[in-house]
Amino acid sequence: MSEYDSSNIPMVQFLSPEGEFSVPSQWAEYGEYLKRLTEADYLKFYRDMARIRRFDNEATALQRQGQLGLWIPAIGQEAAQIGSGYGVGHNDHIFPSYREHGVALTHGIDLMSILKMLRGVNHGGWNPDATRFHLYAIVLGSHVLHATGYAMGVKFDGAYATGNPATDQAVICYMGDGATAEGDVSEGLLFAAINKTPQVFFIQNNQWAISAPTSSQTAVPLYTRGDGFGVPGIRIDGNDVLAAYAVTAKHMDDARAGRGPSLIEALTYRMGAHTTSDDPTKYRSAEETAYWAARDPIKRLEVFLRNQGVGQAFFDDCAADGDKLAEDIRAKTFALPTPPFENMFKYVYADPHPLIEEQVAWLTEYEASFETEAHPSTQLHNVINEDALADHSGQVEQVESSNE
Repeated sequence: MSEYDSSNIPMVQFLSPEGEFSVPSQWAEYGEYLKRLTEADYLKFYRDMARIRRFDNEATALQRQGQLGLWIPAIGQEAAQIGSGYGVGHNDHIFPSYREHGVALTHGIDLMSILKMLRGVNHGGWNPDATRFHLYAIVLGSHVLHATGYAMGVKFDGAYATGNPATDQAVICYMGDGATAEGDVSEGLLFAAINKTPQVFFIQNNQWAISAPTSSQTAVPLYTRGDGFGVPGIRIDGNDVLAAYAVTAKHMDDARAGRGPSLIEALTYRMGAHTTSDDPTKYRSAEETAYWAARDPIKRLEVFLRNQGVGQAFFDDCAADGDKLAEDIRAKTFALPTPPFENMFKYVYADPHPLIEEQVAWLTEYEASFETEAHPSTQLHNVINEDALADHSGQVEQVESSNE
């Protein structure tokens, strides 16, 4: 188990791994936010967590079948994403990293847009101005600077702390534990603190930065990472959707009200691979994975809902809904056309550039060569292969001669 999964570190939790609900007195201020929720909200949390996992599994299968260049699974992190996503206000801006599929779902992003990006059809495909959900940031930690800069802009515009819920804004930035080791994150924390930005830093500590454990990334719990900059932090049980919702909602309210930036560490676990190009069995034990599988966030919420009297029909309906989503994205993915290669050059510069024009001309000629005759590079490849075969034959003859 992780050294950070320790009972002596304060952690907000309302749903235990066994699905039992309680509001400890020390977290009463966060518990107040649960009073906002109706039965429909609890059911929505479960349905969306189940749907995004089904989507995740289908996307992995599509990548394995050659339909996506890469897939970035978030299995095991559904509670942290769905809960916090619904805790974000209708005016707030969200800066994701590259694994926030659940947060995207809570803010109306067409999930096909994510698949198109990872197939190479587009660079994102949604409008951040319309959705308030900004584009995925593949470069680790770079978006933290974007989020902090945007939050500084909100402050300069006076678009917060007016007391008007229809217009006040805040910013939330999602990142993984590995990103916290990047210099961009430290700079973002510093600028947020000294400018007192209306902002929340949300760390999904899934305990593995590819094959590097959290213990190799930090010597202190991540929720304390902002202390030295002046950004207070708190840890939540990232597999408890109610904790993720309540703590995010409270801290976003505080940011909107002008109380400055804060940091949330959601302790969770990446049940799958870092990406589909990764094999976690090379660096994680089966015992560790089984330990966290027993703390599955979806199963935890299911037990709670069943204890509240929710019947099997609801869970069957959610499963059918997930299967329908999977069928839909599969059909749409297979129907995606291959974009023209010229698209990769269109948005490099705002104005025409001679170097880009030269590259377009070269690639156009190169592609056309396949329609007429073998390209010189192909001929060279064949010559190299023939030489290699001749060398191999000579080596075989030498071996046979020496054996006679």
